[in-house]
Parts: sequence; structure tokens; C-alpha cells
Amino acid sequence: MEREGGREYRTEELAEAAGIPVRTLRFYRERKLLPPPRREGRIAWYDERHLARLRTIAALLDRGHTLGGIAELTAAFEKGRDVGQLGELLGIGGSEETPVRLSPEVLADYFEGEVTPENLAAALDLGYVATDGEEIVHVSRRLLDVSSALVREGVPLSAVLETGRRVREHADALAELFTGLISAHLGQDAVTRLRPLAKSVVEAELTMAMDRLHQQHARPPGPDQPHDPRTPQTPQPPSGPQDPAAAAAPAPQTPSS
Repeated sequence: MEREGGREYRTEELAEAAGIPVRTLRFYRERKLLPPPRREGRIAWYDERHLARLRTIAALLDRGHTLGGIAELTAAFEKGRDVGQLGELLGIGGSEETPVRLSPEVLADYFEGEVTPENLAAALDLGYVATDGEEIVHVSRRLLDVSSALVREGVPLSAVLETGRRVREHADALAELFTGLISAHLGQDAVTRLRPLAKSVVEAELTMAMDRLHQQHARPPGPDQPHDPRTPQTPQPPSGPQDPAAAAAPAPQTPSS
């Protein structure tokens, strides 16, 4: 159902849109994980905010949160808790990243019309944002600013989010590598203290890797490199010694019968 404030869903429609059984939706409602629906007689109407909340719950469950912890996060939103405390509930407690609270209008300004339901769902799945009612918390001011800058340069937000997913996989592997190295030789207590060294190694290696790629793209292909068909080729003379007189002589004629 379309209303002036956006689409509305009956209970069964909302459950289908969120990909959950109706009984799960009702369970969340009983646990007060969802705000009350709008009532029209005996019919309960839900809106996009309820759908966003359900996607947030699914993303947090995938990341290992319990329903009790999600309920605490929900209460934090509703009570306007400090974003630093929200960051702890979102799983980034003790991180150097600074969470930031945004209104939907401000978020739309950051990404210039690219805040579609599909992109919002992808951001929720990644854990970049959590949403409650009309408030949104992004887990990292730095990631928010970088993502916004890429979109302003012309990179689609969907591509930024997909790249973020792939970067997350590599970052997890790097974190495991350095944590194992430091823990094995210096103990677990040294991991936090030496984290800046790991960050410096990763930044230096990434910089050099991008430099190498840039040089490869700027260098013309050599004899052993495949030629880019988009690049026009200069005609090459035939190989091997040539007899100037033979080259100048007319081709022999075949006698006609």
C-alpha cells in the first residue's frame, strides 16, 4: 500500500519483504524489537522503517549478536544513547573508528541520491550502518567520508559497497596474520600496543602495490606482452634479409595458354 509517507505493509507482506516467517516477525514484535505498527481498525500497517529494522536485526544476528544484545541496541537508539556507546553495541568497542549519527536527509546528502533500498540493505549486511526509526548510525566516520568522496567522483555506491565487502575479506586475513605473528612471539597483550606497526606495513605495501600497477599500465607492451587491440599498431617491415633488386623486380608472369 502506498501512502504519502511511503509504502506500508501488512504483517504478511512485511515478513515476505524481510525474508522471515510471520511467526518470527510477531516474536520480534513481542520482544519489543520493533516499534508498534500503525493501526487501522484490526489491521496493523508497517512501513519502511520497520523493514529497515528487520534488516538490521538480520545483519546483527549474522555477525553473532544475540537477541538480548540487539534489544539493548534498540533501547540505546530509542533513548538517544551516545554514539560511542552505540559503537560498543555494534561490535566496534575500543576501536579507533568514530561512529556518527545521521538523519536520513543528511545520509542522502552524503551520497547524492544513491541511498536506494538495495544499497541500504547492502550497508546493513556489511555492518556499516544500523537504523532505527528515523535515525541512522554509521560505524566509522572515516569510511563514511571515503565512501561519500568516491560517490562524488562518480563511482556508484553499489560498487563502493561491493569493494568494501571484498576489502573486508582481505582485512580479516591481514588482521589474523599480524595477530598470530605478534601473539606467537610477544603474547596476546602486545597486539593492541603494536597495532600501529601492522597498519604501517599494510599502508606501505598497498602504496607500493598501487605504484607497481600504475607503472605496468603506463608502460608500453614489450615483445613478450600481449598487445592491447585498442592500441593502433605501426606496420612493421618484413623480417629477414632482403635483395633490393629482387624487391624492385616485377613478379614473374604466368604464361597464358
